[in-house]
Amino acid sequence: MTKKSTVIVGLSGGVDSSVAAYLLKEQGYDVIGVTMAIWDGQYKSTGNHACYGSDEEEEIHEAREVARKLDIPYYVFNCSAEYKQAVLDYFKSEYLAGRTPNPCIQCNQLIKFGMLPAMAKKSGIHFDFFATGHYASVEFSEKYQRWVLKKAADLKKDQTYFIHRLSQDQLKQALLPIGGFNKPDIKELARKVGITVEDLEESQDFYSGDYKDLLEVEENPGNIVDSKGNVLGRHKGIWNYTIGQRKGLGIAFSEPLYVISLDKDANTVTVGVRDETYKGIFTVSDLNWIALEKLEHTMECTAKIRSAQKEREASIEPMENGRVKVTFFHPNDAITPGQSAVFYDDDIVLGGGIIQEVCG
Repeated sequence: MTKKSTVIVGLSGGVDSSVAAYLLKEQGYDVIGVTMAIWDGQYKSTGNHACYGSDEEEEIHEAREVARKLDIPYYVFNCSAEYKQAVLDYFKSEYLAGRTPNPCIQCNQLIKFGMLPAMAKKSGIHFDFFATGHYASVEFSEKYQRWVLKKAADLKKDQTYFIHRLSQDQLKQALLPIGGFNKPDIKELARKVGITVEDLEESQDFYSGDYKDLLEVEENPGNIVDSKGNVLGRHKGIWNYTIGQRKGLGIAFSEPLYVISLDKDANTVTVGVRDETYKGIFTVSDLNWIALEKLEHTMECTAKIRSAQKEREASIEPMENGRVKVTFFHPNDAITPGQSAVFYDDDIVLGGGIIQEVCG
C-alpha cells in the first residue's frame, strides 16, 4: 500500500482554511492542523478579528474545534518573538522612514510560510506539504520551467499579491486547495460539512488597535507644504500620513488636496491636487522572482501596486543595481514607496518587490 502524503494546514479559525483542511482530507492526505500564536499582549487591542490582536485565543479555540470536527491532529506554535522581529519591527522602521509597508506580505513570507512550518518540523512533525486557505494556486510551469503562483478562479478574492514573495522551495511544498473555488462555493461547502465557524477573513486587518500604538514615538511636528514649497499647515509626525491620503489634512483649499510625498529628512508632508498624484515611472528593489530566475531584458506585463487595484499595463526594465524600472503605459495614482509592486503575465505571477522611488 502506498504511503499517504502528510500535509500540515495553517488553520486560522476562519472558513477558508477550515475548508482547505477538509478538501485535503477528502483528497486522501493525512492532514494535521497547525496555528501560529503571535499575540503577546504588549499593545492595546480592540479585539476585532485582526491577524495581530487580543482575540487570538478565541480564534485558536475555533481552529481547534474545526480540527476536532475533521478528526485531525492539531498543534499551536508560539511565533510571537519571531513575528515581532520580522513584522512589527519592520512595520515600525518603515513608517518612521516615511514609507508605507505591507506587513501581511512580510508575515506570509517569513512567518506563515516560513517560521510556522519550520517550527512544526523542529517539533518532530513529519510532513510533505504545507497548505493554507489562500485564494491562489501553485503549479509547475512548462513555459517557465519553474514553480509558479497563479491567480485564483475568483478574481475578486485573489490573494497572489499577498504571497508573491514565496520562494521556489516554499512553492514546491505549498498546497492551496481553495484556489479553484469561488467564495460562495466555499461557504456552501462549509455548511454541508458542518463547519459553522464565523467567517473572519472578510474583516481581517493587520492589527486590531490603532497602528500608531505600534510606532511608540513622540510627536514630531513639521510643515505641510505644496509642491512649490509653500507652507500650508502643520503636522504632528509624517507617520500619520500615507501617499494618496485626502482626509484628515486639516487644510482649507479651493479643491481637495492629497498627500503626494513624505520627506523624513526635511520632516515635511507635501500635498497637491488630484492631478499631481498621478505618476508613471518608479523603481522597485528587494525583488523576488517566481516565474523568472531574474529579469534579463525589458518586457511588457501588467503590474499591481495595491492589493485591491486591478493590474495596469506596464514595462519592466532591469537596472544595473539590481532594481527594476517600471513604466506604466498610463499614469497611475498614489504610487507609494514601501508598498509592493507585483508583476503578472496573464494569470501567472512573474515576481515583485518593494517600491523604492517614484521618478515621474
